[in-house]
Amino acid sequence: MTISGVSENLQRLRDGNGMLTAAALRRLDEDLAWYRELPAEDRSWVGLVAQSGIAAFTSWFADPTRPPHGVNEIFSAAPPELTRSISLQHTLQLVRIVVEVVEDNSDRLAVPGNERDLREAVLRYSREVAFSAAEVYARAAEVRGAWDARLEALVVDALIRGDGDDSLRSRVSALGWGGRGSALVIVGTTETALDEVRTAELRRATRRAAEDALVGIHGERVVLVLGGEGDLLGAATALLPRFGPGPVVIGPTVAGLDDAARSARAALAGLAAAPAWPQAPRPVLADDLLPERVLTGDTTARRTLVAQAFRPLEQATGSVLETLSTYLGTGRSLEAAARHLYVHPNTVRYRLRKVSDITGWDPLDARESFVLQVALALGQLASSQHPTSL
Repeated sequence: MTISGVSENLQRLRDGNGMLTAAALRRLDEDLAWYRELPAEDRSWVGLVAQSGIAAFTSWFADPTRPPHGVNEIFSAAPPELTRSISLQHTLQLVRIVVEVVEDNSDRLAVPGNERDLREAVLRYSREVAFSAAEVYARAAEVRGAWDARLEALVVDALIRGDGDDSLRSRVSALGWGGRGSALVIVGTTETALDEVRTAELRRATRRAAEDALVGIHGERVVLVLGGEGDLLGAATALLPRFGPGPVVIGPTVAGLDDAARSARAALAGLAAAPAWPQAPRPVLADDLLPERVLTGDTTARRTLVAQAFRPLEQATGSVLETLSTYLGTGRSLEAAARHLYVHPNTVRYRLRKVSDITGWDPLDARESFVLQVALALGQLASSQHPTSL
């Protein structure tokens, strides 16, 4: 192309900027549903962006030896909030339509015989802008990911402390927590401290397992908050390989995130007490570690055992509490308990089955009889010494 041809093409581009902008906006409205659904103010900002892109191309066309304007410069006319309404995919669609509009009008704008040069310039410029857009959005995603990780850590810390105020709910909502269904907390440890890559992998796995998920990393301790309407226990079990060796404890399922602190406290108390039960399954429910939690001074576990085991047996008829106490006190022998109570062993067996029906713990099972024995000891102490402490 001759120098005079370049100069005339450039002048034609400058004169046609308004026409190109209007044509681009018509195409946006015709082709892009997301553009039509934007608020009027955002649509006007998109129009400014399209106009800025066409003007930036015209400026670059005057001196193609300079690097093209990037997305940052093109979007500088619009407020930063617009990038929250327009994704990378939307930005690339916007660039494509502007390019197509300029291409479609190249025959009208270019000096006769120089149409090809103008189209090639448009394609080169659009490629550079597209690469710039991808780079800008990648950096934004990285920054947003780091911010989200910090916010998530603060939210999990607040849940553990039981700080369930309005600001916490808004922060959780900002992290994408839907709030439907129940919630539970699962805790464990890692073999080594998680780096950023492994932490990101854990977050992705957790969010695949449950509808809602939050991840907290405290050194080598991992706290996962799961929520949703699905099988949360199944989701927690599926995440087991993501923990290092050692106990993994699942807190009780609660009604929702507002009550997640209770699940977190139980799970963390269970993690602290788990070494006292080396044969515990993995994962183990926090409520299956009630006796061990009592030994660590967990008052919630103490109250739970008394309320769920001792009090119902104390109120039951048929000498079930006396029979259980005698059975446990005579070495868990049906015959010895029967002799002590002056009844047939089958009577002892029948009453012990009633204990299981009432409490959910089976005295004939070694582990569950230990749970019942601790519950009886706690209840008897409370009744005799501190009846109002529970």
